Amino acid sequence: MRTGEKVWSSLDSLPGAGLLLLGGSGFLVLAWTLRGLTVARNPVLYVQLQFASGLLAIILALAVLVRFLGTHGRLPLILACGFVIVGITLVGSSLFSILVSEFDLRDPMTWVIGRTLLALLLVTALVVERRFPKTRNHDHEIIMAVAFVILSTWFLVTAHGRLRADLIVHPGGTFPRLGNLFPAGLFLLAAIGFQRRLRQKTSSFDRSLYYAAVLNVASSLAAAQSANNLDAPFALAEILQFSSYALLLGGALLDHLYLFENVRHLAVSDPLTGLANHSRLVDALEAEIQRSRRTGRSFSVLLFDLDGLKQINDNHGHLAGSSALVRVAAVLRANSRTIDTAARYGGDEFALVLPETEMNAAQVVARRISNHVARDGSFPSITVSAGFSACPQDGEEIETLLSIADQRLYRAKGRIDQKSLGANLVHVD
Repeated sequence: MRTGEKVWSSLDSLPGAGLLLLGGSGFLVLAWTLRGLTVARNPVLYVQLQFASGLLAIILALAVLVRFLGTHGRLPLILACGFVIVGITLVGSSLFSILVSEFDLRDPMTWVIGRTLLALLLVTALVVERRFPKTRNHDHEIIMAVAFVILSTWFLVTAHGRLRADLIVHPGGTFPRLGNLFPAGLFLLAAIGFQRRLRQKTSSFDRSLYYAAVLNVASSLAAAQSANNLDAPFALAEILQFSSYALLLGGALLDHLYLFENVRHLAVSDPLTGLANHSRLVDALEAEIQRSRRTGRSFSVLLFDLDGLKQINDNHGHLAGSSALVRVAAVLRANSRTIDTAARYGGDEFALVLPETEMNAAQVVARRISNHVARDGSFPSITVSAGFSACPQDGEEIETLLSIADQRLYRAKGRIDQKSLGANLVHVD
């Protein structure tokens, strides 16, 4: 199991409701405790955290946009547009603070609106995905998503400007920054939605969405306990926000890595059997020829042909024929060493490259594999014919080795008694 998968598995073992309750309560108590802590204000640190969070949000938007282009899902489209706006806002406010030499970043409007916008987009993305999961007109829907984000931002700014001052900042209250409870509630809804969504979608990015939503619940609750500009609860809120973006970016990048790995695997493997394809077979042969020239040691090539595939297709259907090919591939895979290369050479032909293997040993391997195929116990019964070649005895060119193995294969196949095709006979030249 990959390291990333182990981490996600350990997190997934935690109950969803228990994680939300325990995490939210714990961070709320921690933030309330930090209210009484007197710390030296470090405005530069807050600028750096704000700027780093903005950069992470922009990079995350690009990563999610790549996901949208690959999946055509509306959820990543909405999230990409939202993270772009949030990232630009965070970076812009940080740069503005530096230019005007004003480091009072605890502007309630900037913080609350940014948080509320992100929470609103997470909830909206869940609702839209549930009803309309896939996009149809990419350009049109990108424009609509951007317009929706801009209109949402304008609405939040307008609504915030009309709130009474005591609803925004109330230093002596239980929640000094009461406005942060609204995004906390939205993030809680998003966390519940993404936790339920994990029943069907379990990629690294999907799981990171849930845990990031949980972190943002804690971040908003911590910000609600901030009684003064740049105090300890706000520092905790900033750190939690940064951590949530880092977690999301990590989940998106892990998904991309798995995607690239799958693409690479598909590029060198046969889609039906999962064995190496012709291109990968040629690469393996080239590598073994070069190794043989350096070391002077032999290697062998085995070719197998599934006997009577046409009759299987005619008598039992093409699904049975495909199943027969998969059965041969399973035997090859089970009887190959880790250094061997098992490949599907053609329609009903397979190849096995055996490094450090002499000709006699290769024939033993061919008989063992042929016997396993003939006795696999599945219906309809199948047999294979086999041919072989060895380097350097039969040549040192790919075409020569495959040609000789193919000739020996069809000499063996030509000796098959047509009346015994279904009698589990083994034919090896």
